Amino acid sequence: MHPGLWLLTSTLAALLGIALLEDGVCRAPDGKDGFPGAPGLDGRPGQKGDMGEPGRSAQRTGIQGLKGDAGEPGPPGIPGNRGYHGLSGPPGLAGQPGPKGQKGKAGNVLEQPRPAFSASRRSPPSRGSTVVFDNIITNQESSYSPQTGEFTCSIPGIYYFSYQVISSGDLCLSITKNREKVVSFCDSNSRQMLQVNSGSSVLSLEQGDRVSLSTDPARGSTIYSGSEADSVFSGFMLYPLMG
Repeated sequence: MHPGLWLLTSTLAALLGIALLEDGVCRAPDGKDGFPGAPGLDGRPGQKGDMGEPGRSAQRTGIQGLKGDAGEPGPPGIPGNRGYHGLSGPPGLAGQPGPKGQKGKAGNVLEQPRPAFSASRRSPPSRGSTVVFDNIITNQESSYSPQTGEFTCSIPGIYYFSYQVISSGDLCLSITKNREKVVSFCDSNSRQMLQVNSGSSVLSLEQGDRVSLSTDPARGSTIYSGSEADSVFSGFMLYPLMG
């Protein structure tokens, strides 16, 4: 039988069975299933489904590939913040000496300080073996002390010192530098008459050096004290030492 005629006959029989049921007539047996119809058109797309759970990580079993070629350098980055100052390096080597300077102007010797003093004995204090000349005659730059009997050098230079001391007995005197004897002079006076013991010396002094006159008690230290004659101790700078 032709398929189309069979489909039509089956459809009419189904409609007739339904009509008989509605009218209370006994229902006839169902017919055989017809042939499947032709596929229908695609329906509309459904709604998007929910996101699935993350997949499990699988152990990598493949062989690592070769390293690729280096890419092009990127653009320079933004400069960072300035760091802390580092420690100072060691001093460098000394440079070459500079050129010689111009010759200075000639100095005026009258403008230079010229230490000088002269003092006599009146009522001197006792200072052991140091002979004190307590009466100031002159004392330029205040370099001599009538309390201690010492001249203190304030300007390095070459100095001249001298003394004339009246004695009435044996007398030994020494010009000392920093309490060390430089030169000594002795006179014997057995007649107990007034006589002059004198001496002098040229000394090179540095700043702070001290010069005085001292006696030697073991060899004689009789100095006359009276109005008939004066004992004098003097000293002055001949010229300063440069450099």
